[in-house]
Amino acid sequence: MQALKPITIVGGGLAGLTLGIGLRQRRIPVTVWEAGHYPRHRVCGEFISGRGQDTLARLGLTEPLREAGTVAARTAAFFSGSAGSPVRPLAQPALCLSRFEMDAALAKEFRRCGGELHEGERWREGDFGGGVVRANGRRLRSQENGWRWFGLKVHAREVPLAADLEMHVARSGYVGLCRLRDGKVNVCGLFRRPAVSQDVGQGRSWKAMLRGNPGTPLWERLGNAVFDERSFCSVAGLSLRPQRATALAQCCVGDALTMIPPVTGNGMSMAFESAEIAIEPLAAYSRGETPWPQAQQAIARACDQRFSQRLFWARWLQWMMFVPAFQGSLAGVVLRSRCLWQVMFTSTR
Repeated sequence: MQALKPITIVGGGLAGLTLGIGLRQRRIPVTVWEAGHYPRHRVCGEFISGRGQDTLARLGLTEPLREAGTVAARTAAFFSGSAGSPVRPLAQPALCLSRFEMDAALAKEFRRCGGELHEGERWREGDFGGGVVRANGRRLRSQENGWRWFGLKVHAREVPLAADLEMHVARSGYVGLCRLRDGKVNVCGLFRRPAVSQDVGQGRSWKAMLRGNPGTPLWERLGNAVFDERSFCSVAGLSLRPQRATALAQCCVGDALTMIPPVTGNGMSMAFESAEIAIEPLAAYSRGETPWPQAQQAIARACDQRFSQRLFWARWLQWMMFVPAFQGSLAGVVLRSRCLWQVMFTSTR
């Protein structure tokens, strides 16, 4: 019997670990290289919505994540300035879980499946050729269309929410709030500043940026918040321009493939989905049934087919967040519209 070819995964985040688990379930030899350590906090909405939940169920990962502390989110609301939408039920309950618990749970499951995990070690090879998958997160981009994008995240207590998931839009960005277990709330924001500016926060502290403007629902939500500063983290150099997998020279999953605007709440789902898409082609390559170029192309085509429509709608939704009319007098009318709800929770799924 021909020996199985090993698969190397560079990056041990959601996509990398999920892919590794799926391959180990098929007895494929897998090594994951992760530069960081577990557990760790990451800038993330910590909100799993859409087809990614089906991926977790098929891979037997729903129960390990439930044991790690998932909370069901059943309602959502949208705010822009002082205007807000009605609290509406989600078509399908979402799952909320801190990345601190999630990444650690996935790493534990990968090791339980017999995977080899190099924690705190970088992939030193320069070659991303046959058998090597890039899952090491976003592609850095210093600016995009004259803007620099950056994200902030922190956990907080004493945050009264009207819905399980809330999205608050401000002039310089937007902030998502979602319930976690034990009374915690994840506070995660995406912000932009002009590329010519050297001051990331334009003189404001991260707490001030996340709280938004006085008199808004976001300001009221976080007015008495008790922030867990140990959970604070930030990230810069974000690129929100969609990429086609078939245009990439490397085999990529997760954010290394492409990022979807965080306002959709679909980034975690896409990480899980892209990992699942890659499992069978990589297993076929490992067994010697498929040459590497063919396996890589099969993954890329399937990812493009799965994600192209939602990326289109997500880009439109991201643009709308910063249209002056949406942040002004028309905000109330738009937020009450079911059209926005349709785009937000259906077209981007």
